[in-house]
Amino acid sequence: MPDPAVPPTPPVPLTALLAREDLALRQLAGPPAEDVVIHWVHTSEMADPYPYLLGGELLLSAGVHIPETAGPATSYFDDYVARITAAGGAALGFGVAPVHDTVPEALVAACAAHGLPLLEVPPRTTFSGVARAVWQLMAQARLAGLRRVTEAQQSLAAAASRPDPVASVLRRLAQRLGGWAVLYGPEGAEIARAGREPGGEVRGALTRLAQVVRPADGPGERPAPAPASATDTVAGSHLAAYALGAGHGFVLGVAEPERAAGDHTIASAAAVLLSLLTGEQQSGTGAARSSALVRLLLGAPPEEVAPLLGDGPWTVVHARPDGDDTLEPLAASALGAALGSTLVDPAGDVVRVLVPAGRTPAPLPGWTLGVSAAVAPHDWPAADTQAARALARARATRTPLLRHGPRPALADLIPSGEAAAHAHALLAPVAAHPALTETLRTWLSLHGGWDRTAVALSVHRNTVRQRIARCATLLETDLDDPDVRMELWFALRRL
Repeated sequence: MPDPAVPPTPPVPLTALLAREDLALRQLAGPPAEDVVIHWVHTSEMADPYPYLLGGELLLSAGVHIPETAGPATSYFDDYVARITAAGGAALGFGVAPVHDTVPEALVAACAAHGLPLLEVPPRTTFSGVARAVWQLMAQARLAGLRRVTEAQQSLAAAASRPDPVASVLRRLAQRLGGWAVLYGPEGAEIARAGREPGGEVRGALTRLAQVVRPADGPGERPAPAPASATDTVAGSHLAAYALGAGHGFVLGVAEPERAAGDHTIASAAAVLLSLLTGEQQSGTGAARSSALVRLLLGAPPEEVAPLLGDGPWTVVHARPDGDDTLEPLAASALGAALGSTLVDPAGDVVRVLVPAGRTPAPLPGWTLGVSAAVAPHDWPAADTQAARALARARATRTPLLRHGPRPALADLIPSGEAAAHAHALLAPVAAHPALTETLRTWLSLHGGWDRTAVALSVHRNTVRQRIARCATLLETDLDDPDVRMELWFALRRL
């Protein structure tokens, strides 16, 4: 008999269908209902339904196809049931009335001989009612499965927050699956375990299965891609192994006596949590970042801290999600991963990322990026300012990514000290008002565009007009004059 093409919906036990009092179904032949599940319902009056079955169906028929000559002395019923069985049908429901007053005895005998469950459908029960009951039971099973997975995920997350997170997650996983959970280290040794310990044969098979998903040449190296997970069945136990995502050779192994729907999702959630719990500790990345932060807080200069974080030079990226979507921590972490850096700072509606050398930021769908020039650690604050201005200009011009690109200019011909002194003297009337200074800078960079400046600063265009008018009054100058604009722009670059 061919394997049924199992649909993505949970199967319905035949016992649940027989228990529906509104259907009043009665089993007349075949194996016990406890051993039978229904995947879907199909109605057919074909004498040979084989070409129209996928397997796993409850086939419903009123016997319209049965010829008058069919009887115990003929092979009609035996051939009919044999074809249903060969197609993988799960059960046959025979409707009594209006064609037949009772279920033919020869059909009962044929179903008993071929091991096909035969149900009597009473006259008051319609075939559509049977189908609806099956869909309702499927929906209930689906909802129960989703509730079970959700509760398990919440339970695992709570376990991960305990003082002994790895052991707690394994214990909770073993309880949820009713089996055994083990964490293998990079060298294949069992680091932690929980649950009902299986026999030696199952334990050895699970250890070997873990080798299938572990990187071939040790932590951090994978010349030939290994599968993320693998499964096996040994001595009646269902085994599964999951490579933890940090790439350091840790593997989660699970052994359970029965594999229920949703178990793979629950185990995968545990694997994700264990990846987070084991990855940074093993690689040293988390310890290095923590050490760098402590040193900065205690007064160490950036150039002393930078070697703990990676090789320089560095670029600073400011990113903002498109639209009005709320910035979530997971989205910020995903952005850092896409840019190749774990040094992420979600600050308000902007994410700042410190990206080491060799990882050139590229446009990312759903984000607007401003990228600074590559700088040494002591210039990180200046790069942060460059990235902020690049992001503001990128948003105003609706450009997915804008890089800060310094180049030689006429202003560079003036000694920096003299230029700075002139800039401070010229802009002194507005320098005490940061909002005015930034609005003037953005407005000039966008060639006096009111709407684009408003977008860049996240304010109303009337606010921009009021601020620029205030700047013109304080500076006692005509901002429509291109010479004035040029001089102010050069001065703003020296502040």
